[in-house]
Amino acid sequence: MSIKTRFTELFGVEHPIVQGGMMWVGRAELAAAVSNAGGLGILTALTQPTPDALRAEIERCRKMTDKPFGVNLTILPSVNPPPYAEYRKAIIDSGIKIVETAGYKPQEHVDDFKAHGIKVMHKCTAVRHALSAERMGVDAISIDGFECAGHPGEDDIPGLILIPAAADKVRIPMIASGGFGDGRGLAAALALGADGINMGTRFCATKEAPIHDKVKQFLVDNDERSTNLIFRKFKNTGRVGKNSVSDKVIEISLRPESVFTDIQPYVSGAKGRVALETGDLDAGLIWAGQVQGLINDVPSCRELIDRIVGDAEAIIKGRLAGFLAA
Repeated sequence: MSIKTRFTELFGVEHPIVQGGMMWVGRAELAAAVSNAGGLGILTALTQPTPDALRAEIERCRKMTDKPFGVNLTILPSVNPPPYAEYRKAIIDSGIKIVETAGYKPQEHVDDFKAHGIKVMHKCTAVRHALSAERMGVDAISIDGFECAGHPGEDDIPGLILIPAAADKVRIPMIASGGFGDGRGLAAALALGADGINMGTRFCATKEAPIHDKVKQFLVDNDERSTNLIFRKFKNTGRVGKNSVSDKVIEISLRPESVFTDIQPYVSGAKGRVALETGDLDAGLIWAGQVQGLINDVPSCRELIDRIVGDAEAIIKGRLAGFLAA
């Protein structure tokens, strides 16, 4: 069973399913498992503390899979930015052939990756940003709807509108992201004009995800209402799982006089890492999307991908075809 799209052809993968590049989660264990199952696994560059550590993680992943995998490099405006150029060099020097960029003004990085024969997929949250990335010369787009975990942008456009709106204008292959977790979602994304799906939260609830079992069970137990939108006041909206920490952040943010420094102690990435690694669900933020409402088990990556592709094929060949009058 296999679904061929422009994305699978361009990136040399069996199935049109991409693993999101998630902070603290996009490590070799998960990326290799996704790639070995026929999807596209993604290492998260900035999860590694240094460019040399990223080089070592890439080599570790290579020992675990001989299938294509990529690296995510997210560029965020910061007072003390990480050494992006050095991380970029580590990716290039390591012979990586697929990169997912995301974030702020990626042109310099896109140019360098393309000059070294690397295929670039850029993740964005608006049609205008997708078209801008296409003009920059990227090879594919990942379009992220409002349902997603992480930063959905400030337009609040859900996938049912955003995906076909982007498909109407974007000419290069496009992956749909945000709210995907099963075969129904894959079939729907293809119907809406995408060439595949990207999943973050769903891959967190797999056996190979390098996070605590209590966090995986948290995702299973939650429903589609179990998220909070934080940072809205500061025009940097983020969707996270609903827990005592994100509830507190919302409570503080609603105070008219509150400023970012008031919530800063609660939202540090280091505390989120503690939550993921120890299973202390109230240690920090746990980034998760509305797709939690569709997560009912913790399968292996292979079981999950096989199920999604099999269900999507059955929907396309069976249920949808059955609606056609003879």
